[in-house]
Amino acid sequence: MDHSPSLPTPSKSPASPPSPPLPPLPTDPGFWRSPVRGVRFTAVLGLVLLVGLTLVFVTGLLSYAAYNPDLAAVNDKTPDRGWLGFYLFDWPTDPYWLYRLTQGFHVTVGIALIPVVLAKLWSVIPRFFALPPVRSLAHALERISLLLLVGGVLFELVTGVLNIQLEYLFPGSFYPLHFYGAWVFFAGFVAHAALKLPKALAAIRGGELRSARPGGGAGAYRAPGGPADDDLASPRPAAPTISRRGAFAVVGAGSLFMLLTTAGRSFDGPLRRTALLAPHGWEDPGGGPNGFQINKTAASVGVRAAETTDAWRLTLGGPAGVIRLSRAQLLAMSQHTSELPIACVEGWATSNQSWRGVRLRDLAVLAGCPADSPPGVFVESLQRRGSFRTGALRDNQVRDGRSLLALQVNGADLSLDHGFPARIIVPAAPGVLNTKWVTTLTFGAV
Repeated sequence: MDHSPSLPTPSKSPASPPSPPLPPLPTDPGFWRSPVRGVRFTAVLGLVLLVGLTLVFVTGLLSYAAYNPDLAAVNDKTPDRGWLGFYLFDWPTDPYWLYRLTQGFHVTVGIALIPVVLAKLWSVIPRFFALPPVRSLAHALERISLLLLVGGVLFELVTGVLNIQLEYLFPGSFYPLHFYGAWVFFAGFVAHAALKLPKALAAIRGGELRSARPGGGAGAYRAPGGPADDDLASPRPAAPTISRRGAFAVVGAGSLFMLLTTAGRSFDGPLRRTALLAPHGWEDPGGGPNGFQINKTAASVGVRAAETTDAWRLTLGGPAGVIRLSRAQLLAMSQHTSELPIACVEGWATSNQSWRGVRLRDLAVLAGCPADSPPGVFVESLQRRGSFRTGALRDNQVRDGRSLLALQVNGADLSLDHGFPARIIVPAAPGVLNTKWVTTLTFGAV
């Protein structure tokens, strides 16, 4: 018999519990579970932006042209624009409300589109993480256009809103930054629209614009042919909490809110109080004949009241030499009235104000210029700091009988903040070219 000690039977250790599965990464299509996403949802937003951003871009070009940047260096804040200035033309004076309309649309529509832009970016987030990042030359071009488009539109919206709020937090001047940013955006916009518009139209024609209704199941809408035809729809969507049409309603309500809290800046009276997103930092204009919106006050640009007393003189320059006129002498000349608004690049405007003063073309004749074809004029202000201390106006602006060196408004003398002792008022011109605190007019210098 074998008397060797028996070895203990080894006990089986309990099996280790399986490791929990790792959460999906953003590169995994299953990471994105919203049942609202889909090519048709994105396509509708894209078509809205196609129309809206085209309008914003065109009115932006018109705003730039309104400055007559090819007329004089002082009007041009983007001197290195090169061939990008190809669209420039002589800015007209009719209709007199033209700049009020174009710039009002530019700012108001741009702000109203912010919720649509954000919704569109949300709807295509999965594509930013898709692997491989580049699948072909055509796909590479699409990705580049997307980079230009997304970067450009976000840059334009941020700088535009900051400019409207008079918050210049970005480095450098707003004018060249916004100008060149617009062209970067436009390049991406055109390329992306050319690549995606046929697909967007096909997606919209392909079926209804809705996903599963809340409480009606967890499946997201699929285009005919299955998930491969809709790369934005989640392969395993979460239970829906809102229909796709409901999501459109939320985006539309956001745009309507932005519109209602912005558009009032283009009107006087009670509507202006609804413009909660209007620029901050303006002085209260008060009441009375001068009780309308002020952009820059005399104090903000270094104009002192002592400089506008009886010692002030207007200096006229032209073929007849140098002529100096007191305010009393200007008031003794033939006076004319023009009913014109003030419209500013920030998108706000006043209603028509009743301006009274001497026509620019009469001053041009006094300076020795021909009455039938007065030249453009170079305008200088008492303003010491800030942009557009000087500006230039075209000959067609001088010829227009509504263009005045205004001395009064709404039956009273100009207030200091509205440009006393004299200011320019020209139909359809941007507010900054309606120079305040005028001290010198040189005809034929532009």
